[in-house]
Amino acid sequence: MNETILLKMKNIHKRFPGVNALDNVDFELHAGEIHALLGENGAGKSTLIKILGGIYRADDGDIYINGEKKEINNVFSAQENGIAIIHQELVLVPHMTVAENIYLGREPMKGKFIDREMMNSETEKLLKTYSMCFTPQTLIVNLTIAQQQMVEIVKAVSSNSKILVMDEPTSSISDKEVNFLFSIMKTLTAKKVGIIYISHKMSELWQICDRVTVLRDGRLVGTECVNNITKDNLISMMVGRKLEQYYTREFQSGGKTVLRAEHLCDGEMVKDVSFELHEGEILGFAGLIGAGRSEAMQCIFGLKKKYTGSIWIKGEAVHFTSPVDAVKKGLALVPEDRKLEGLYHIQSVKYNATIEVLKEFIKGIYLNKKTETDIADKYVSMMNTKTPSLNQPVSHLSGGNQQKVMISRWLATNPSILILDEPTRGVDVGAKAEIYSIMNYLAKQGIAIIMISSELPEIINMSDKVCVMANGTVKECLPHNKVSQEAIMKFAAE
Repeated sequence: MNETILLKMKNIHKRFPGVNALDNVDFELHAGEIHALLGENGAGKSTLIKILGGIYRADDGDIYINGEKKEINNVFSAQENGIAIIHQELVLVPHMTVAENIYLGREPMKGKFIDREMMNSETEKLLKTYSMCFTPQTLIVNLTIAQQQMVEIVKAVSSNSKILVMDEPTSSISDKEVNFLFSIMKTLTAKKVGIIYISHKMSELWQICDRVTVLRDGRLVGTECVNNITKDNLISMMVGRKLEQYYTREFQSGGKTVLRAEHLCDGEMVKDVSFELHEGEILGFAGLIGAGRSEAMQCIFGLKKKYTGSIWIKGEAVHFTSPVDAVKKGLALVPEDRKLEGLYHIQSVKYNATIEVLKEFIKGIYLNKKTETDIADKYVSMMNTKTPSLNQPVSHLSGGNQQKVMISRWLATNPSILILDEPTRGVDVGAKAEIYSIMNYLAKQGIAIIMISSELPEIINMSDKVCVMANGTVKECLPHNKVSQEAIMKFAAE
């Protein structure tokens, strides 16, 4: 690893109303280094990165690039200083081409017109350099999430960025795509690019990173070489304590059947899905991306049209044409993408936590504010959500706390069947442990839970049974004592 200090952030402070987001934080990045930035949701990682990217201005502190003090006042000055950020929620324009996205805002010109021939030619060179299998003319909307991330990387390096921030880049891609991404990252570091890597998948650190810096409650805990630290040490640094019971689960044989699906088909990704769910059971759904897991649950919940097949809820045949019908029968679904499918970002925590149960506190034109507050407080507290107040805009919360608000909303409907689609995506280890504990508590209360997850450790450690899907069908349903990574992948890869 090159020891040239590419970036130094020194004594960084940032305050928001009621929150000291960063308190005297130092951070260094070497040229050719992949440096992990870890911390629980709300630890200050996003704030630090937004200051580096010119989205926020630090209240105090200095930034040095290649030893020279810099004033980064906005996104443009960050770009001028060779800084590029690939956010977890990608910001590409879907109905524009790859080339148009890469050169957006800095298009090569021929007189008064965009030189599309040059733009496509330069893009093609970049795609070949990084072994991309699509063309400059491909529309972004036709690419997978992993391919879109590759476009973001190419866009960053095409503008000669030397400092690249990657925020949760592997949260929505397959293992094969992860390995390809890691190879691209190694290619970049060989060219002396420094990469700041944010991820909640701790196993990745020892695969790809050189050093790790941990923040907690807006303060620097420490920086270590990854080869000199263990997972338990890192967790302790992040949460300030040992997580004695990371996966909280008391396995049990389920009670009576509460949901039965037979031969579901939506004419697209869901081809033949059959399974049973029992009272007090956590039923895991595993499979590769594109297996049809989310789509099958959307059929059941009335979000997608079911062309063939049957669904029974507590022995009654049902056919939901909308989620409203499903909720009336005791179903709740926490979607995978909280940004696009779940939260009302400009609204408060209280609004988001209670929007599904308006009838509980609105009678005609009368609003019972106390009841509304009591409902929000009950479930936000149950999830241990960190927020200065219930009136805080949900967009001001960290990703993990937004996820907790999303789960709170659906718990407020008092469901008997709870569907969780990637419930811990983008969530730190402490918040994961809390979500697992809540799931275990709910199962003990008799609530039946379906958990879709791409993280095999949580599928293995939290599920009473695991349905493995591939190509739109349930290939096998494994009892807990037969579940292993090898057993799951045997059926998932069929």
